[in-house]
Amino acid sequence: MAALAIFEATSPQSGNGDSDVARAAAGDRSAFERLYRENVNRVFSLCARMVTDRDRAEELTQDVFVRAWDKLHLFRGESSFSTWLHRLTVNVVLNARKSEGRQRSRFEENDEEAGGMDALPGVVGMPLPPGDLLDLEDAITKLPPGARRVFVLHDVEGYKHEEIADMLGVTSGATKAQLHRARLLLREALNR
Repeated sequence: MAALAIFEATSPQSGNGDSDVARAAAGDRSAFERLYRENVNRVFSLCARMVTDRDRAEELTQDVFVRAWDKLHLFRGESSFSTWLHRLTVNVVLNARKSEGRQRSRFEENDEEAGGMDALPGVVGMPLPPGDLLDLEDAITKLPPGARRVFVLHDVEGYKHEEIADMLGVTSGATKAQLHRARLLLREALNR
């Protein structure tokens, strides 16, 4: 990954995750660096799945950790640090997309009228051979932005439609329509 050098080089120290969170919240850069090293791959992976552009995912990953450093004092410990960081990552990516003006391409006018929200067998939840996995990842990157976001948030990350609707500022019916559309497009792409 390109330089995500947010921190000054320090000697590696092992530490307890909970105590590292408390120390980092108190301003300990070494503790935050350990948290960064423990979580950077997951954050980058989530960013990459949401934006499908490696360079942009690297930038967003850095933005997430800058934001985490700034907001760590707000972490209340009601969930695990990784859960808090996951939610922060989703919010940073979604906010970046809004500010880039991509929000209007999120949904097409006729998507609200898409019917049938049944799961499509063979697309979601089925183990795939390695070659097919690459085909699936390629097919996901080719989905329209709105359908891809909803598919990743629902089928990959496990968010519920109501949660996705809140994150994206749309109705849960719109997220269901986008998920249905994504699954249909994926099925079509994978059956070629």
